Amino acid sequence: MQKPVNEHATKEACALLQYLEEGAGKRLITGQHTQTKPMEEVEYIREKTGRIPKLCGFELLAYSPNINYGDASKECLTEVEENKGTLDTALEWGKDPEKILTFTFHWYSPVGGRDKSFYAEHTDFDAREVLKEGAKERAAFFRDMDVIAKELERFQDAGIPILWRPFHEADGEWFWWGAKGAAVAKELYKLMFHYYVEEKKLNNLLWVWNCPLREGYPGDEYVDVISMDVYLPEYKKTDYREEYDLLRKNTTETKVAALAEIGYLPDIKMLEDSNVPWAYFMTWSKEFIIGEQYNKAEALREMYASEYALSLQPK
Repeated sequence: MQKPVNEHATKEACALLQYLEEGAGKRLITGQHTQTKPMEEVEYIREKTGRIPKLCGFELLAYSPNINYGDASKECLTEVEENKGTLDTALEWGKDPEKILTFTFHWYSPVGGRDKSFYAEHTDFDAREVLKEGAKERAAFFRDMDVIAKELERFQDAGIPILWRPFHEADGEWFWWGAKGAAVAKELYKLMFHYYVEEKKLNNLLWVWNCPLREGYPGDEYVDVISMDVYLPEYKKTDYREEYDLLRKNTTETKVAALAEIGYLPDIKMLEDSNVPWAYFMTWSKEFIIGEQYNKAEALREMYASEYALSLQPK
């Protein structure tokens, strides 16, 4: 049985990891990302299927301490405003023991930047500097981590475990944490792990690594769940077997695996037959689930009607 990499993990975190491990390949946990307090994506799923996802992903971008409001586009400001206060909503969601929480953090660069400065193109923040003792970038990095730790503590105090997925998509160069390569992002992740586990005593976190590159893998001693994000260029019926095999090959054979972000839903009938052991999936927000630009209502209904897919009856 897989045990959390934090030896002091709460009983709730231990139970969640065991639940994920036991179900992988036998069932699939449905998941949906949302980034606003009304959770319109979850409401859309309820309207179309009569059910809601078991896992919900929330966004922490508005909690970034270094947002440059004075040099931001209308789109950026709207996104930040919509995201404010969402952790209050997440806390209410997580109080239901049947529901699962995962967090994504589009982290505005700790120093400098303009507009959506989690994108590398909007900041000159160099992640390599964080790894140097005495660097201003390192000090700002730890300052931001302190702010976010206080938010995460609220969930620990409430006995709520979190699938914590920092530095996501480190295989790409579009975010500042991946812009200098996955090997650098790996070191940032390890730095956060030690700080949050050893200094901040955040024992309610399950650590989710989100990169399918071999050079990026932090090591089994730092990871509870391996995951990757997949945005296919166009729809095709898939159980994401190729992506699973790639992820396993480049990371580890011993950890639970998840589709942390997807654009298109997997084909649930294919998964029923293949039993590719994804523990859960999380469809991205807004137009990726609302409307039929990416996922047809028929496919959504098929997913949420399946006995293989774990979802919830709205209360």
